[in-house]
Amino acid sequence: MQIDNYIEYSLLHPSATERDVIELCLAAQKNNFRAVNINSYYISLAKELLSKTDIKVSTPIGFPLGAMATASKVYEAKQALHDGADEIEMVINQGLLKSKNYVSVLKDITDVKLAIGDTPLKVIIEISELNKNEVIRICEICLDAKIDFIKTSSGFSKNGATLTTVKIIKKTVRNQIKIIAFDGIEDHETAVKYLESGANIVGINYGVELFDNKRAKRNSKIFKQYIKTFKTEDALAAESVVEKI
Repeated sequence: MQIDNYIEYSLLHPSATERDVIELCLAAQKNNFRAVNINSYYISLAKELLSKTDIKVSTPIGFPLGAMATASKVYEAKQALHDGADEIEMVINQGLLKSKNYVSVLKDITDVKLAIGDTPLKVIIEISELNKNEVIRICEICLDAKIDFIKTSSGFSKNGATLTTVKIIKKTVRNQIKIIAFDGIEDHETAVKYLESGANIVGINYGVELFDNKRAKRNSKIFKQYIKTFKTEDALAAESVVEKI
């Protein structure tokens, strides 16, 4: 299964350098990934590097905790758009969700969505911090907010995506919201499993190289057969020389 166009390539480490961002964008362009996800300071650089491609530039706001004032998230989102971001992602206020203050959670998300208009909004729900009922509840809130994507994780919590939670999210939102499975996905086979379980996009971290295990095994088998044939031909040639002597 060809999955390059379903990959979002992320570099959100606080010590990431300009060189790292450049290498991220070049790798994304080489592999024809769907999007890069970077901290907002580097939006302009990424846009310039990817200007001749269809690769999206995404950036997080309210990151990584999500507990800042809604007005701060709104300002940050608007600035990101001004700098050229194609997509915005935000972290939910987990404390409000766990306090069952669902109206405030909805307002937090909706205010950002209204501020960015038609620009796609990804909402990070941080599944490692939530139980099943809380996952379902935040998915229902996201449906009410009419957001575009639900992202499983920020990459800064205890654990990343799980197949079980992706299935729960998919069952709740069906096809009304797209799903991004992120963090802990480090091989082609795992990425495919997430896509088959309901995820629309797979997020991987900078430095991770997904490859098709089946293709690798097939190529390995072909190589071994070639070596075997080569050795056989070489041996026959040697025998022929010996006979002549």
